[in-house]
Amino acid sequence: MQIKSHDINTIKIAEILSDEIIIKAVQDGLDLLGDIYYQGFDKVIVYEENIIPEFFDLKTKIAGDILQKFSNYRISLAIVGNFEKYPGKSIRDFIFESNKTSHINFTATLEEALERLGRG
Repeated sequence: MQIKSHDINTIKIAEILSDEIIIKAVQDGLDLLGDIYYQGFDKVIVYEENIIPEFFDLKTKIAGDILQKFSNYRISLAIVGNFEKYPGKSIRDFIFESNKTSHINFTATLEEALERLGRG
């Protein structure tokens, strides 16, 4: 896993780069959050391909548990990927509602993620 830093205005954003799945369980999300937090990043970008597919099945509660921790620590998160492949109204509604806030974002591109997170 690599962390690429993006500085937009005074906001320090961590882009997580990896060739493998890095979030397999809630604890992995918490470990990532702690790592990012202690390195002084304000926000983080993770790619959908680096997260287990079960994250996007809301019945598992993995997404809710991880995203709640990001909210508690006030670390904004963008997940970049193609979310059309996840069926179900609940996940589509969840993504829609998340994107209404600036805290948890689901985007199609890195550029969109940087633009949303760079707003402040």
